[in-house]
Amino acid sequence: MIRDAYAVRTGIGPRPLAGGRLPRPVIEIIERDDGLINGAPADHYLDEPEQWQHHDHRALRLCRGAVLDIGCGAGRTAIELQRRGMAVTGLDTSPGAVEVARARGLRDTVITDVDTYAARAASRYDTFLMLGNNLGLLEGPGRAPAFLAALAELARPGARIIAHGTDPYGTKDPVHTAYHRRNRERGRLGGQLRLRLRYRRLTTEWFDYLVCSVAELEGLLEGTRWRLTSIDDEDRPYYLAVMELQP
Repeated sequence: MIRDAYAVRTGIGPRPLAGGRLPRPVIEIIERDDGLINGAPADHYLDEPEQWQHHDHRALRLCRGAVLDIGCGAGRTAIELQRRGMAVTGLDTSPGAVEVARARGLRDTVITDVDTYAARAASRYDTFLMLGNNLGLLEGPGRAPAFLAALAELARPGARIIAHGTDPYGTKDPVHTAYHRRNRERGRLGGQLRLRLRYRRLTTEWFDYLVCSVAELEGLLEGTRWRLTSIDDEDRPYYLAVMELQP
C-alpha cells in the first residue's frame, strides 16, 4: 500500500491504475471487529512537515539524543529528525514501508518488531518516538508490560517515550459508545480496538490497537519502569504523553 502511495505521489515505480491510464487513489481500509469499516487515503504516510498536525511539530521538539522511531512507516518523522542532524533509527515490521522510507532518504532502518529488536540489538536510545497514534501499539493490558519492558532494555538512563494518543471517550456517536460498552462487557478497555487492515487483495491478521484515556495510560504504566511525566492535550482529544525511565 505504501509503495503504491509513493508511486502515485512521485511517479516512481508501478502505480495502480483506474481504467488502465489514470492513477487510482490509494485507500487504506480499516475494519473493526464489530463490522465498522472506514477508509482513509494512504498518502498521509508521506506528508512533509508543512502538512503535519501541530502536535507532531511539538513532539519533535521534545526529542533528544539517539531516537528510535517506532512504527516509522514511510519515514515521515524520522526523515525530518535526520534533516535536523539527529541520530535516528526507523523501525517497522513492514518491508514495503521501510523500502519507501529508504528510497526517501532514511539511512538507518530496522525491519522487525520491538521485542525481537530488544533481544538482539546492541544500540541504546535516549528517545522512543511513537507518533501517528502509535501509542496504540501498547495494544492493551495484556501486551503493554512486555512492550514497555522491551523499550526499557533498549533505553539509556533517563530515556523518554514520546507517544501520540487519542482519548476515545469524548464521542457521542452511538456506533462508538456501543463499541466501548461491548468491550467493557468482555473485560477489555473501552477503546481497545480489534482491527484488521485491507488494501486491494491484501488483508492483515486481526490485531489489538489501543485508544485510551490518560488515566488508563497511567494504569498501564503501573508496575513498569516508566512514569508519565507530562501530557500535552492542547489538540484534544489528541494528546502527547511523555514517559520517562525510572532508575
